[in-house]
Amino acid sequence: MLGNYFTFPELLIWIPLIAGIISIFIKKSNSVKWFALGSSILVLIVSVISLFYSDPSKQVQNFNYNHVSYLWMPYMGASFSVGLDSLGFIVTLLTALTFPIVFLNFHKRKIENPSLFYSLMLLFECGLMGVFVAYDMLVFYFFWILAFIPAYFLCCIWGGSRRISVGYKSFAYTFVSALLMLAGILYFYQFAPQLNPESVHSFSIMAFYTTHIEPAGQPGIFLLFFFAVAIITPVFPFHSWQPDMFEQSPFASTIVMSSVMTKMGVVIMLRWIVPMVSVGILKYETILVVLSVTGFVYGCSIAWVQDDLKKLVAWASVAQMGLIAAGIFSGNVPGFRGAMFELFNHGINILGLWMVVSIIEESTGTRKISELGGLAKKSPALTFFFMIILLANIGFPFTNSFTSKFLILAGLFSYSKWLAFIACIGIVLSAVYLLKIFRKVFYSENKNQGKPEISISIFQTLAMSVLVLLIIILGIYPDLILHFTNGIAQELMRRMGGINI
Repeated sequence: MLGNYFTFPELLIWIPLIAGIISIFIKKSNSVKWFALGSSILVLIVSVISLFYSDPSKQVQNFNYNHVSYLWMPYMGASFSVGLDSLGFIVTLLTALTFPIVFLNFHKRKIENPSLFYSLMLLFECGLMGVFVAYDMLVFYFFWILAFIPAYFLCCIWGGSRRISVGYKSFAYTFVSALLMLAGILYFYQFAPQLNPESVHSFSIMAFYTTHIEPAGQPGIFLLFFFAVAIITPVFPFHSWQPDMFEQSPFASTIVMSSVMTKMGVVIMLRWIVPMVSVGILKYETILVVLSVTGFVYGCSIAWVQDDLKKLVAWASVAQMGLIAAGIFSGNVPGFRGAMFELFNHGINILGLWMVVSIIEESTGTRKISELGGLAKKSPALTFFFMIILLANIGFPFTNSFTSKFLILAGLFSYSKWLAFIACIGIVLSAVYLLKIFRKVFYSENKNQGKPEISISIFQTLAMSVLVLLIIILGIYPDLILHFTNGIAQELMRRMGGINI
């Protein structure tokens, strides 16, 4: 049945979509929480099973499990085409892991209008999965827009005191991003070859890959796509909306945006833009790497001076995305492989940081570093979890990010020794501010006398244990994820005219 009637990418889209629609009709709070958790676990099971069909050497045998295409609008050359490649396996696994962990973390928390909340969260997952498996540019754009809608409403309905103004600001940025993306797609579409006799052009990924654009025209097309992607990833200086959005959104939405949604820009860069307009990238390569490294160091510097834990983690997330972008724009195999591996590791590590902050605020009623202290005595378990997650975010040996950060720095070093040195300064800064909050929040003078003890539910303990286990396993055996990246990196180098190093 599987492979003949259903494929993995279809299931990754339809399960959260159908579950999201059903959730709106479940009125009991506890019932909708269990239903959403069960649905997200089902998506995770599908994602894990799909990994057994991910061997590149068996691509032909596994094709019907990982790819499907339905006629959608043949007169426009558009089909509902979805599939899983090596990059897709990485990002869909990250997405599938994130949602059940988020639902476990907030399972005991009271939420106003839970039916709508969990419905939007599941539709959020559907939109993200659609972006990551789309093999047709029109399908990609449809899910790109769908992913933003739940994020906007989650912020405006359940967000903080500035949620409306921040929601409008984020809408303005993402609307501009969507328009630029659409302009780039339509411009490229007019040159795409015919794959369907009913249409002159095609939105298919293969049509876009085989489209010939004169080198002189590629820089302009690249800029349209780049500005759209730079807003979402984000790349300095297009980042200013995102820390505010992270701070004002409810924790569940913030975690998904920070861990998963920011990867949308990386995916379109690696799957679509680099193969389509490699000459355009090469023209602006130096500027792109400089902006990415600057954004990394700038984000780390801003995080260092924050007193609000949520703002600090928001800036830490933005900073790390700058490092990932630097790896991509360095334009070599170590940079590509490191960026793709860090894409997964960043999602896991930043998810852990957000969970720690949410537990601290829920238990103490504050996120202010200056108002916290002595939490190590109140919760040794939380202290242990945070220590492992902290070391992973720094890139400590035998944690997951050590290998990915090392590869990114190796790629930067091959591109420019000075930029690699500056990126190392950013890594030192990230170690400084994370160790600072660890000392102040957990080991400084107890400033929460009389306040409740730190309480970690069994669900939160389970979620944190999964994250810590992943951090350690990928630190010891990184090839579990890293092996997916080699083929993509080699193909990207081939399309850019590079030499394997």
